[in-house]
Amino acid sequence: MAKGFKVVIPARYGSSRLPGKPLLEIAGEPMIRHVVARACASGTDEVVVASDDARILEACAGLDATTQLTATEHRSGTERVAEVIAARGWEADTVVVNLQGDEPCMPAALIDQVASDLAGCPGAGMATLASPIRRVEALFDPHVVKVVTDAEGFALYFSRAPLPWHRDEFLGSRASLPESVTFLRHIGLYAYRAGFLERYLAWPPAPLEVAESLEQLRVLWHGERIHVGIAERTPGPGVDTREDLGRAEAWMSADD
Repeated sequence: MAKGFKVVIPARYGSSRLPGKPLLEIAGEPMIRHVVARACASGTDEVVVASDDARILEACAGLDATTQLTATEHRSGTERVAEVIAARGWEADTVVVNLQGDEPCMPAALIDQVASDLAGCPGAGMATLASPIRRVEALFDPHVVKVVTDAEGFALYFSRAPLPWHRDEFLGSRASLPESVTFLRHIGLYAYRAGFLERYLAWPPAPLEVAESLEQLRVLWHGERIHVGIAERTPGPGVDTREDLGRAEAWMSADD
């Protein structure tokens, strides 16, 4: 397990699909409190909730986490995490995990895993996780982000398109997944070195990033490496819609 890593939870109030999302209740508590509990159950030595809305920070009262009111103009959670790093003056080699505020079902073990993966990869500024895709529907779903890696587990590309494309198998039928290749679903949990984020924010958005609406492609575009670990557990559902709230509550009940 990585030692001395931080967890920052970026939580924005103004979600276009689900306004006030972090404050919506799951099992009788605001979602943000469940996310903080997941972070606190990991091996981190500090949890910071970063939001542009005081109501979200107030909802974290009494939890073992600090809070920081951040700017409203951030375009991504990554930018919000970077503001926290700068304000707190963390050293350049500090490992920081970005646990998004709409992930109340993220196992603490995966937070530890992504931090450890980055700590063990000095050649990478960033690490993330993936899990095998078992259903052909998921491979062709543009809401499911796919990732392909090299032999050492470093990302080659992320895409909303089905990757890799099995030429021979998919020419005939797309009713099932070919067994000769592994398909990976990207899990939106990131670890960075604090100094790496300074470089990241200095880069302009990359054309591939804009096309796919995937901010991690900026890293590959500028020649940096992302290590992709295979998740030791399958995370529960993130929350993007009201229906997802019910799915998250059901997952929590089954996970107890």
